Amino acid sequence: MPTLQFQVAGEGELVLDIQRLIIAGWTGRDADAVNHHIRELEEIGVKPPTTVPCFYPLAASLLTTDALLEVPREDSSGEIEFVLLAAKDAMYIGVGSDHTDRKVEAYDVTVSKQMCAKPLGTEVWRFDDVAAHWDQLQMRCWRTRNGQRALYQEGLVTRLLDPRDLIQRLTGEDKLPVGTAMFCGTQAVIGELGSGEAFEVELHDPVLKRTLRHAYRVECLAVAP
Repeated sequence: MPTLQFQVAGEGELVLDIQRLIIAGWTGRDADAVNHHIRELEEIGVKPPTTVPCFYPLAASLLTTDALLEVPREDSSGEIEFVLLAAKDAMYIGVGSDHTDRKVEAYDVTVSKQMCAKPLGTEVWRFDDVAAHWDQLQMRCWRTRNGQRALYQEGLVTRLLDPRDLIQRLTGEDKLPVGTAMFCGTQAVIGELGSGEAFEVELHDPVLKRTLRHAYRVECLAVAP
C-alpha cells in the first residue's frame, strides 16, 4: 500500500494511503464509437471486454510519482488519463498515464496493464472545484520518440464518461471508497500508437486557468536472451 504525497492547488500538502487501484477501460461516451473500436481491436487479436465500461483492479503499489519509468523491452507506451483520488475529506482529481505493454495487451489486457508502473502527477485539484464546468476540461499528451517531441493525444473530457457516472457504475454509489485511485480513460492517439523515450501529460482547466502536468522518461531494462 503506497503512501503518496500531493500538493492541493491553492491549499497545501495532501498525504494519501492508496489501498486500491482501478483502471477504467472502454469509457467513451459515444457507445457506437466504443463498439466500433472494439471490433477493430478484435481484428488484430485483442479480446473484447465482457462489459462496457470495464474495470481492471491492479496492485496499488504500481502507482508512482517518479520521473523515471523502467519497463521491459520497447513494447509499451503511455496514455493520458485523469485520475480520481478518494480521501477522507474529499475527492481529488489528478493527471496520470496508464502506461501499458502493447505486445502483451494483444492476448491479456489485465496482465499488460499490471506489467507497467502507473505514473501520476503530484499536484491535484479538489473535484468540487471543477465539477460545475467539468466538460470544459482539456486533455493532452506529448511523446518524445527518436528525439522528436510531438503531440500524441488531445481532446476534451466530453469524449469520456463523466467521473460521477463511472463511480456509480463501479460502486453503485455516488462516491469512491476512501483510499481508492481510479484512472478514467484516455483520448485517441494522433498518428502511430507505440513506445517513446518520454511522455508528458496535462489536464487543463480553461475556466480557472490552471493546468495539472506530469512528465516522465522511459528506460528499457536489459532482458536476458
